[in-house]
Amino acid sequence: MKKLRCAIYTRKSSEDGLEQEFNSLDAQREACAAYITSQKHEGWVLLPEHYDDGGLSGGSLDRPALKKLLQDIQDGLVDQIIVYKIDRLTRSLADFSRIVDTLDAAGASFVSVTQSFNTATSMGRLTLNMLLSFAQFEREVTAERIRDKIAASKRRGLWMGGSVPLGYDADGRTLKINEGEAKTIRALYDLYEQHGTVRGVKVAADQRGLRTKQRLTADGEQKGGGTFDRGHIHHVLTNPVYAGRIRHKALVHAGQHGAIIDQDRWDRIQQQLQRGAAKGRVRKTAKQRSLLCGKLFDETGDRLTPSHSRTKAGVRLRYYVSHRLIKKSGEGRRDGWRLPARELEIKAAVLMRQNLNDMTFIGRLVPDRSAEEIKTHHSILQKLCTDQDIRDVLDLVARIDLCPGTLTIKMDCVQFAAVIKSNADEIDQEQKIITAPFQLRKRGVETKLVLEEASGDVDETLIRNIARAHLWFEQIKVGRSLSDIAKAEGTTNGRMYQLIDLAFLAPDIIRDVLDGNQPLGFTSDWCVRHAMPSNWKDQRALIKTL
Repeated sequence: MKKLRCAIYTRKSSEDGLEQEFNSLDAQREACAAYITSQKHEGWVLLPEHYDDGGLSGGSLDRPALKKLLQDIQDGLVDQIIVYKIDRLTRSLADFSRIVDTLDAAGASFVSVTQSFNTATSMGRLTLNMLLSFAQFEREVTAERIRDKIAASKRRGLWMGGSVPLGYDADGRTLKINEGEAKTIRALYDLYEQHGTVRGVKVAADQRGLRTKQRLTADGEQKGGGTFDRGHIHHVLTNPVYAGRIRHKALVHAGQHGAIIDQDRWDRIQQQLQRGAAKGRVRKTAKQRSLLCGKLFDETGDRLTPSHSRTKAGVRLRYYVSHRLIKKSGEGRRDGWRLPARELEIKAAVLMRQNLNDMTFIGRLVPDRSAEEIKTHHSILQKLCTDQDIRDVLDLVARIDLCPGTLTIKMDCVQFAAVIKSNADEIDQEQKIITAPFQLRKRGVETKLVLEEASGDVDETLIRNIARAHLWFEQIKVGRSLSDIAKAEGTTNGRMYQLIDLAFLAPDIIRDVLDGNQPLGFTSDWCVRHAMPSNWKDQRALIKTL
C-alpha cells in the first residue's frame, strides 16, 4: 500500500488567545491528527513538521508556514495537505487557484476535515470553489462592516486608535490633552506664524530643542524623542486633531476631545500654508528657456526640438528630442535622440568653460596676438566662466552636432569677438570647433549623454551601502545574527537581505564605483531590485548590460 504523507496546516487570524497553553491552533491540529489516524487503513501518515500561522489573515499568501509548506510540496516531501476548514488555507479564489496549480504540479491533494471533499476529484473541486466563493464573500462583508463601523464612530468624533498624536494621551475612545506635550504643539504653531515657512520653523525648533513624542514599543524599546523634520512639522500644522476635530479620509468631523489650537487660528494657518504651497508650485513649474534651442543637430542633420513632460507633482521636465520623433509620433518605433535638457546644457557649458579657461586654446583661436593681449582675453573669459549662470557661455555656441561617440561644438565667432572686444574676421575659423568623445547610457526611453571630461560622478549612496554590506558580513562571520545586527544598526532584516549581496562584488567593480566609473544604471536601487550573481565573471557581464 502506498503511503500518503500528510501535513497539517493551521491558521488563526488574530493573536488573541495564542498565549494559552491549548489554543485554537492546537485544537485544529488535534482534530486533523484524529482524522488522519482514522484514515490509517488508506495509508495516511502524519508528518511531524508543524505548519502553523498564528495571527495572520487568510486574505494573502504571504505567510511563513504556508510558504514553507508549499515549498515542501514542490520538493516532493508532502503528498497531502490536511486542514480543519477550507478558509484556514485561504479565503481568496485567486490564491486558491495558485495553490491548486502547485498541488497539481507536484501530484499532491488537499483535504478539509470538517467539509467532506478533497481536490483529487472534480466534484471536490466544484464544491471547494463554491465554498471559497462564500468564504471570500464573508471576508469582504466583514471588511466592509469594519470600515462602516470606523466611519460611523469617527462621525461621532471618537478616536479609533492608531499612533497617538503628540500633545495627547489615549483615553479610551477619545483623547485627553497632555499639557507638557501641548506646549510643544503651541510652540510650533507660534513659530510658523512668526517665520511663515516650514523650513524656518524647523531651524527655530532645533534651536529651542523641541522634541518629538516618545513612545514605548510592544517589545519595550523606546522610540521617538528626536528632532522634528520638515515633514513631521507640516503634518502637525495640518492635522485637524489639534483643532478638536477628527479626520476620516476626505471628511473632517467634530471630535469629542479638547482642542490645543483654537478653530479660527487653525483655519487661518491652513490658508497661509496653502498660499505658500501655491507659490512653491509656481516656482517649480515656471517656464524655463531652452538654451540650446535651434542649435542641436544629430548625425542625420535632424534638429533636436525642445520638449517637456510633467511629473505627478506637476514638475516640468525638459528634453531635447529628435524632430522626427515628434513629427512622426505614433508611427511605430523610430530611432532618435531624447536627452534631458538641463543636463545637456550644463555639460555643454562645462566643455565650453574647459576650453575657454585654456590660454593655449585662446591663443590658437585668436592668432597673431601678443602675450599681454592673450592674457587680457583670458581674464575676460575667466570672469565669464566663473559666473553661475551658464546662459552667457552657451550664447557663444553656434551649433552642436551629435554623432554616436562624438559631440562637436561650433563657436559663434561674432558673439565670441564681441565678448573679447575684437573683430570676428580675426578669429581662426578652423580653431572654433571643439570636439569631445562621449558615451550613451540608456534608461527606458531616455538616453543619457556622458562626456568623458565630465565623467567621474561618484555615487556616495552606493559606496556607503557597499561599506555597510562588508561590515555586516564581517559581523555575520563572527556569529552575530541578522536580527541583532539590524537592531544595532537601526535597520531591518529585509533591508539587510537587500544589500548584503554588495559584500560579494568583484574588486574591480568596487574600484570602478569608488572612482565614479561604474555604469550609469548601477545604483543602490538597481541592486535592491536585481539579484547579483556570486560569480565575478557573471557580475561583470550583467553590469555591462546597463
